[in-house]
This record gives sequence, structure tokens and C-alpha cells, in this order.
Amino acid sequence: MHPAIVGTATALPPNRYEQSDLARVAQNLLPKLNVDEAVLQRFFRHAGVEQRYLALPAERYAELRGFGARNDAWLEAALPLAEQVTREALADAGLAPEDVSAFFSTTITGLAVPSIEARLMNRMALRPSLKRVPLFGLGCLAGCAGIARAADYLRAYPDQVAVLLSVELCSLTVQRDDASVANLISTGLFGDGAAAVVLVGAKHPAARGPRVLDSQSHFFANTERTMGWDVTDHGFKIVLGKEVPAIAREGLPPLVNAILARHQLRIPDIATWVAHPGGPAVISAMSEALGLPDDALVQTRRSLAQIGNLSSASVLFVLDTFRRWVRPSAGSYGMMLAMGPAFCAEAALLKW
Repeated sequence: MHPAIVGTATALPPNRYEQSDLARVAQNLLPKLNVDEAVLQRFFRHAGVEQRYLALPAERYAELRGFGARNDAWLEAALPLAEQVTREALADAGLAPEDVSAFFSTTITGLAVPSIEARLMNRMALRPSLKRVPLFGLGCLAGCAGIARAADYLRAYPDQVAVLLSVELCSLTVQRDDASVANLISTGLFGDGAAAVVLVGAKHPAARGPRVLDSQSHFFANTERTMGWDVTDHGFKIVLGKEVPAIAREGLPPLVNAILARHQLRIPDIATWVAHPGGPAVISAMSEALGLPDDALVQTRRSLAQIGNLSSASVLFVLDTFRRWVRPSAGSYGMMLAMGPAFCAEAALLKW
């Protein structure tokens, strides 16, 4: 009765920039940082990112004033990306919009009421009876958590189809007047993009490919100020504590071992690691804590270098890479991992 992942798609905005170019943009965009360009260039290089894609041309960011303008720009850019990846993921699965029974959407970079999947109802032939589940606030872990929640739904309705959509336009949250190290890290690390995943229940005729065997969530006590947003008149102000790698190093092994124990598995039994690219220090902490081989997180590091951290969409980009290009051996096990605000972690056990 395990749901299957039958379709994936990703999309990036058209505005591509080298990391060195974005360092110069940041120096002009964030005057209160008062950082020498050479220092800023070194800082951006250490983020492990080579290039990123932005929702807007770089020169337009200086024009954004206030929360409303940022959110309007978010919705303008988010909706076309959302429609593109949803259509492409369904086409990849060999399914049509009217086949979808449940639609999960997630973002942490913009607000929309009606929510973004509701706005797709008038652009695509989605059924009027569609069950919609918009998620907000889960941040980077929402890609993995969304897969887990959609799989939970399909265990109850094994003949149905569910879609998970993530649209994250992180560049629209950068605060021009915030001189904090957290804002500088955010400016050098996060990018923009969208991803969609189509899952079907075990009794659906299209059920094939990787199965979602199990999932587990973990909430780390007294960590609310580790990661998240402060909501201000100017938008979302980043909260990012330096303790994130330490929490990952300490907290991930119990989480992973708990889900593996239920299936009589151990860490060496996992052939593929579909991990969220939180940043170089977090990736290293993850690898060290779990005792992974040197090449286990190569796709995670590659994703970070090529597009930056896309919050909840990032782990779905890594999943898409495994499905389309890496293609793990049939019957092998995979583990999807992501961490995010509160501080929380999410794991999903896959079988290819």
C-alpha cells in the first residue's frame, strides 16, 4: 500500500547570475552592510554557490519598497512558474489535471489568498472537487514534509492522485536595511525556483517508480529562534542561528535510525541520499553525523552550486535529478532529508 512518485518537474526564472555578479549587486542593494567588495566576494564564494536564478532582473530589486510591493512581485513571478511545473510534472506522469484529487502547495517566500494552487484552478482544468492543502511556515523542510503528507493522504485513498507544488522566490525577501550577518548569509545563499511532484496511491494504474515507504518528523525543543522569519513592515526578515550545523549533527542520527529501525535497515543499506542543500556547513554536518561516504551527497552539493538554496523546492530539485539522470537501481533504498524552522527535521524512506 505504498504510494509511488510518478512525475517530477522543476523550473527556474529566466534571470541567471554568476555568484560574483550577485556579490556586486548585494553591495549596492545593501548599503548598510558597509562591507568592502573584496570581502563580500570572498564571503559569497564560501557559500558553495556558483550561480543563481532570480525572479526579477537584478536592477529591479532596488525599486521594491514595503511588504506589499515585494508580495505583488512574488505573485507575478510565482504563478507562471507554478503552472509550468505542475503541467510538466503531470505530463511526466502521463496524467491530466482533471486526474488530480488532492493538491498540496508550499512556500515561505510570499503570501496569496486565495492560495497559489487555488489560482491555478482558473488556469488549468483541475476538478472543482479538488482537495487543496496550502502549507505555509515549514520553510526548507516543506519539500520532504510535503512528500510525506501527500503519501499519508494516498494511503487513505490508494486509487487517487496527489500533487505537491513548491514555489520559492527567496530573493524577494532580502531586507535592504538589515545589516545582520544572517541577512548577509541569506543574500549569498538563497535562490529562486519552483518544483512539482506527482504521487499516486498503490492501487492507481499509474503506480510505478520510487515508493514512499515511511516518514518521520522531529521537533527540536526550545529552538524557535534558530530559523524562521520576523514579519516586519518591509517583509520577511531572516532569523538564522549559527547553531544550525550543530543541531543537524546531533539530531539527525536519531531521526534517521528511528525510521530505519522500523524496516530492519541500517544507514549502510541506504543507496541514495536525497538531501536538502542547506549550505556547506550543514551538508558537512549531515555527512559527518551519519557517517556517509564522501560521494553520498554529491547531488546535494551540486544543486547548491548550480542554483543555490531554494528553501522547500531544493530537495525536490535533488529528487528530480535522481529520477531523471542518476536513476538508482530498482529495489534500492533512498532517504529524503530536510530541516527547517522551529527547528525541525523531516525524513522519508524511499524504495526505487
